[in-house]
Amino acid sequence: MESTVTRGEVCTPSADWRKVRASPSNYTARLRTRTGDKSPKCAAAACNKKLTAEGYLQMHLCTHAGVNPHKCAVCNKKFAQEGNLRSHLLTHSGEGSFECMVCNKKFTRGGNLRSHLRFHTGQMPFECVLCNKKFAQQTHLRGHLRTHTGEKPFECTICNKKFAQQTNLRGHLRTHTGEKPFECDVCNKKFALQDKLRVHLRTHTGEKPFECAVCNKKFAQQAHLRGHLRTHTGEKPFECAVCNKKFAQQAHLRTHLRTHTGEKPFECAVCNKKFAQQTHLRMHLRTHTGQKPFECAVCNMKYAQQTHLRGHIRTHTGEKPFECAVCNKKFASQANRSAHLRAHTGEKPFECAVCNEKFAREGRLRQHFRTHTGEKLFECAVCTKRFPQERGLLTHLRTHTAEKPLKCDVYHKKFSQEGNLLMHLRSHTREDL
Repeated sequence: MESTVTRGEVCTPSADWRKVRASPSNYTARLRTRTGDKSPKCAAAACNKKLTAEGYLQMHLCTHAGVNPHKCAVCNKKFAQEGNLRSHLLTHSGEGSFECMVCNKKFTRGGNLRSHLRFHTGQMPFECVLCNKKFAQQTHLRGHLRTHTGEKPFECTICNKKFAQQTNLRGHLRTHTGEKPFECDVCNKKFALQDKLRVHLRTHTGEKPFECAVCNKKFAQQAHLRGHLRTHTGEKPFECAVCNKKFAQQAHLRTHLRTHTGEKPFECAVCNKKFAQQTHLRMHLRTHTGQKPFECAVCNMKYAQQTHLRGHIRTHTGEKPFECAVCNKKFASQANRSAHLRAHTGEKPFECAVCNEKFAREGRLRQHFRTHTGEKLFECAVCTKRFPQERGLLTHLRTHTAEKPLKCDVYHKKFSQEGNLLMHLRSHTREDL
């Protein structure tokens, strides 16, 4: 027996449906006898769902027709079935009839509680016939099956983007509305998706439920674990369409693509400087706040960036893990090795915008630029004299401390400044003449 309901028809329980409500088991038995023991079947395309009674079929057809005759008097939300409306009303009353004995979470439906309990028991009764993957909920299995079929039945009415799961469509719609209904109880940050909130909460709890089976490293997000596993397998499935460079993680590919497009979507709210990566923006913001969250456990010196702390720690350990492939000289930091390599290549990538002079190191360009601006950042704590370069300040400080670290190897005379030592050395040359 096949039935159809078209949009615009009033979808209300029939006389048969009222009989089902009164005595479902008796009516279902009589219906099957009358129809030759064939369950009523939905005629909608790609559905063919079988139901136990005609009344159930009629209510099911409303989901295809988009007919929602049952309206909530509190928030005006509409539902295809009266039972769904009744369950929804409990969300307004705060009443939850079904409570989990493990975590005391409450549910408006017994079926939802049963599904929830599987998270505690680990039970996964729904198995994919194609790849044998198992799921705790039937709806999750249905969504998963679409990864095999490629079916995307849920379409955005605004931009026509299609989705395999209705929950994904609901989340997407919030990109149009700007709605963020899920709020963190700790810091009040809001999210468009409940999953995003759950992941965010782990930043407060420190929970890392996803563990690498190879090295036991733990992660807060499953996606991060998947990306990490590729460091063991060497797999790099994400390829740049411009230069064919491959990446282990899609996020790394997205970041790399900005080197081709020049896109810098992350802007500083203080000085409007733009960055290609969000992490670079976060590091930059510390130049405004003065925040230095990374502290050396040996000497308590603090740094704004973790990479700078790692480099500093090597001054205590003496470790120099970065070796020049040309002359085998070793360096404590990768940045120093990169700068050193330019001594071999002659490359000077940092150019002054005022006079076009070029430099091998960015730090040298910054120092040079101050000769144009007259800026003097380094101030003496004793006499408040300022210097454009840190080296100038350090040399000046010796006038206060009387320190003389520079020594003539011939006469063993000591000097506080390099210029004075050089003048003295020339006196040897004159004497020789």
